[in-house]
Amino acid sequence: MQPSVHRPTQIIIDRQAIRANLAHQRQILDPTTQIFAVVKADGYHHGAVPVARLLHEQHIAGFCVATLDEALELRAAGLTEPILVLGVTPVAQTTLASQQDISLTAPSQAWLEAAAQSVTQPLKIHLALDTGMGRIGLTSVASVQQACHFLQQTPQLIAEGIFTHFATADEKNTDYLQHQMTLFDQMTAHLPIKFKYMHCANSATALWHLSYQKQLVRFGIALYGLNPSGTAITDLPYALQPALSLETEISHLKLLPAGQKISYGATYTTATDEFIATLPIGYADGWLRRLSGSSVLVAGQRCPIVGRICMDQMMIKVPQAYPVGTKVTLIGSNQGQTITVDELAEYSHTINYEIICNLSDRIPRKYVN
Repeated sequence: MQPSVHRPTQIIIDRQAIRANLAHQRQILDPTTQIFAVVKADGYHHGAVPVARLLHEQHIAGFCVATLDEALELRAAGLTEPILVLGVTPVAQTTLASQQDISLTAPSQAWLEAAAQSVTQPLKIHLALDTGMGRIGLTSVASVQQACHFLQQTPQLIAEGIFTHFATADEKNTDYLQHQMTLFDQMTAHLPIKFKYMHCANSATALWHLSYQKQLVRFGIALYGLNPSGTAITDLPYALQPALSLETEISHLKLLPAGQKISYGATYTTATDEFIATLPIGYADGWLRRLSGSSVLVAGQRCPIVGRICMDQMMIKVPQAYPVGTKVTLIGSNQGQTITVDELAEYSHTINYEIICNLSDRIPRKYVN
């Protein structure tokens, strides 16, 4: 989707916030623990390449992505750090990955065997272990041993890493987390080969369960200043600094008398004379209809979205006749008031990850600091 640079709606990314979050995380980790920054989904919609270049300047150890195409984008941008694709890559693409020095996740013995037949030059492999996420990976001690013995006998596959993913590291109750960690320890207790990277720590684990940091941390949502638990766990080892804000401007304003209907479905009716402002942002920009009724900030005041959010525009009720061009904040601070991604996620009955990842490419990004 083409960014609408001639419209006043924009995402603002604060580079210093990302630097600060990384620096604070480094301070609480063991000095020998490496950090791979997770820049999948276009860097959680912060911009994968600009964020990766920023982190390159901060001497990041490597990157994690979800797909091979995301990894190739980083290589095309000149990033030379190690890159791990966390998702399953089709075996037919293994040679392309090896040519670009991109590490791939091995989800099963069958995938390993097929990759060994397909690849034409050495390919770095991270074995995925399913300890309770139920997504991808080997599921038993025997299967891990089988995979390791196969790697020993297959020189074109390089055993670089072994990992799991925790399903509940962002929750207060740690019973299931401890169950998964116990399984991971059992499955990796007597490995016949030595992996360079053993890793199981996502952002939540890196924040609250440092004993599980292993040799590598996959630092994702917290890098961008968002709490991986939303509001469930507020006791943080350091203050996260959100990097993303979202702003637009009033494009039109009118005074409507009582009894006037607003937007599709005529779901809102003015109760008295009301100033109604139109904003140039809608659900095609990722500001989904379920946010109808939530608030934005105008001149430091909360103003409700009235009526249903449209594809490209939405209407808000304002307390006075602000001029066209007045700044409106959807995420971030405005004259001492703040709307957080967590607030929007709670209103929408979802998680902060989804709010930012839903933002569309039609909104251009501006980088500051």
